[in-house]
Amino acid sequence: MSSPDTEPAPAPATPDHSRGVLRVAIAGLGAVGLRVAHALDEGMPGCALVAVSAHDRVRAAERLAHLRRPVPVVPVEELEALADIVVECAPAALLPAIAEPFLRAGKTVIVLSSGAILSHQNLIELARTHGGQIVVPTGALLGLDAVTAAAEGEIRSVRMITRKPVKGLVGAPYLVEHDIAIDDITEPLRVFDGTPREAAIGFPANLNVAVALALAGIGPDRTRLEIWADPALTRNTHTIEVDADSASFTMSIANVPTDNPKTGRITALSVISYLRKLNAPLRVGS
Repeated sequence: MSSPDTEPAPAPATPDHSRGVLRVAIAGLGAVGLRVAHALDEGMPGCALVAVSAHDRVRAAERLAHLRRPVPVVPVEELEALADIVVECAPAALLPAIAEPFLRAGKTVIVLSSGAILSHQNLIELARTHGGQIVVPTGALLGLDAVTAAAEGEIRSVRMITRKPVKGLVGAPYLVEHDIAIDDITEPLRVFDGTPREAAIGFPANLNVAVALALAGIGPDRTRLEIWADPALTRNTHTIEVDADSASFTMSIANVPTDNPKTGRITALSVISYLRKLNAPLRVGS
């Protein structure tokens, strides 16, 4: 029994019909955040958009002015008091500032900058201690259900081969550091062969998908990753090869990019799908 001076940890903000509508906040209003905001405003059973945070709050307010149910644009530190769950789709460096208040309150954080989790693993312990939850949605990848299921047995190897249009990789820190020029290449060039942990540092805006795969399977140090710059491509493509004691499978996906060539359209749709499942009478897929 706790003493009068000891306040118990808050209960997790799990979706519950008896509690009414789940309040959703969005941190970051780029292509992904704006698409998620539109979906919530159009109506989603059991969920309601209540607040948004963005670097340029004036511009964000302008972009949201047409919503049927206008919401406030507030500083990041004010989001937790307003919402039960936050969708993080901001620069990776902001992940701790966005996630920590929600996790301390036993709430849920949907993380798109999954690469940043590797350098902020204290967030996982924070969630465990306070009953919060970090959700990494499928995003631009596919088959994470199959990988997480295989991980309940033994996975012997996971390899991911990513091929991207040149403009989706230009300026990546790894390329700058290693003086790899890709602007004028005329054929596919392999620019990286290593692990998702290394890629998360060298390609912070590109390889959240690889980190998500690693977290679902055998970890960021055993998963192997190749990155190719391909001047003939217009879509970001990912091929995953998994060898496990339960199954061996290969999966490929070619994602249509948003206005931001580093982000696929399906990323926002993955978040919307997750939110819609929270109160769905029929849920397909784990």
